[in-house]
Amino acid sequence: MSQCCEGDTAMGDAIIQSRHAITSSVVAACVRERERERERNQFEKMRQRQQKAPRLGNACGQNTTPDASYHKSVWRGVEAKLHLRRANPSLFPSLQARGIRRVQILSLRRSLSYVIQGMPNIESLNLSGCYNLTDNGLGHAFVQEIPSLRVLNLSLCKQITDSSLGRIAQYLKNLEVLELGGCSNITNTGLLLIAWGLHRLKSLNLRSCRHVSDVGIGHLAGMTRSAAEGCLSLEYLTLQDCQKLTDLSLKHTSKGLTKLKVLNLSFCGGISDAGMIHLSHMGSLWSLNLRSCDNISDTGIMHLAMGTLRLQGLDVSFCDKIGDQSLAYIAQGLYQLKSLSLCSCHISDDGINRMVRQMHELRTLNIGQCVRITDKGLELIADHLTQLTGIDLYGCTKITKRGLERITQLPCLKVLNLGLWQMTESHTEKLGWPIVTVTIQVEDPHSPSAS
Repeated sequence: MSQCCEGDTAMGDAIIQSRHAITSSVVAACVRERERERERNQFEKMRQRQQKAPRLGNACGQNTTPDASYHKSVWRGVEAKLHLRRANPSLFPSLQARGIRRVQILSLRRSLSYVIQGMPNIESLNLSGCYNLTDNGLGHAFVQEIPSLRVLNLSLCKQITDSSLGRIAQYLKNLEVLELGGCSNITNTGLLLIAWGLHRLKSLNLRSCRHVSDVGIGHLAGMTRSAAEGCLSLEYLTLQDCQKLTDLSLKHTSKGLTKLKVLNLSFCGGISDAGMIHLSHMGSLWSLNLRSCDNISDTGIMHLAMGTLRLQGLDVSFCDKIGDQSLAYIAQGLYQLKSLSLCSCHISDDGINRMVRQMHELRTLNIGQCVRITDKGLELIADHLTQLTGIDLYGCTKITKRGLERITQLPCLKVLNLGLWQMTESHTEKLGWPIVTVTIQVEDPHSPSAS
């Protein structure tokens, strides 16, 4: 009897190893094909630009072939990625000669002022991950107005504090994009400084700024006397993992930030269904991320559906209080959605049945880890959501080959994520699918760390 069990165990291990081998080969094939396609596209664009540059010179009767690489049309939109380790007198004149005005600093061992002085017309400065950047270093760089600078990325510059935001607000008046994700020393005072000085700001990322609270959002929205006007031109606001925020922040947002188009509230555990009432009448909002907001339930979705929203994208993945009733509300009031993410929500075939007949605009549906979905749900999706271009079925363990065959018959489908499902290359060929369109992921893509 023990020998029989040992044989079964060995056979099971062999099957698992075989499946992993198949998965690895498919993933490798996908990656290789996509890399080759990306390289071909990049080469073709560069070739076309280089062909244009000599013609411009020859039209003037000049032999410019040796200098074609300096023609600005070749370098338009290019971002220079630099390691600033030692002095290089020719570096910035060379960049300026090519018309390059976007820079990313990969490692910063010299003063930041070295960059600002060398590129006075800089438009975009990416310092993300420069852990050694301090308030003192940034203060020495920003000593006068830089009207050309539109984009500043300080993500994960963990030594930056409100002091730096004061400098930014004073000298970068034309800034439109500010990335502060992971700058955990930023407080409400810093947001007050931003509200004072950056009235043209359109995009602000405050991901994991753990000290930011409702007061800070009130400053941005111009809802406090000390904030004066506020940043009322904001269109993109990321508040992911700002744990001190409550529904009051949503009230400030709805009243003051009326131009907002994209709002990311993922992992904000302090917001609730009541806060959705404030958001439900933001007519400009077209994308809302509520991923892993534990206090959002079917009631919150009801509030959103009963308002005047014209959402195109909604993510309520990992909201474990979301069920089939939410899908009915979505079908009634949010039927114009083009992207809907419901990963790990407690939905079933019944909820799918209540939703699909109204969702004619839906292009992307993510229902990974919805373990109650069966082939019946996939058949409903295949029958009614005929415009789908992508669907995530990662971890849907109750679906079978029969349901997958129905899904792959969708006329517009380009991306199918199967995850825990094992699909071989011969299987996809049998279904008439090119292998590059099938994504198989061994690791969980829906974990909070992947967000």
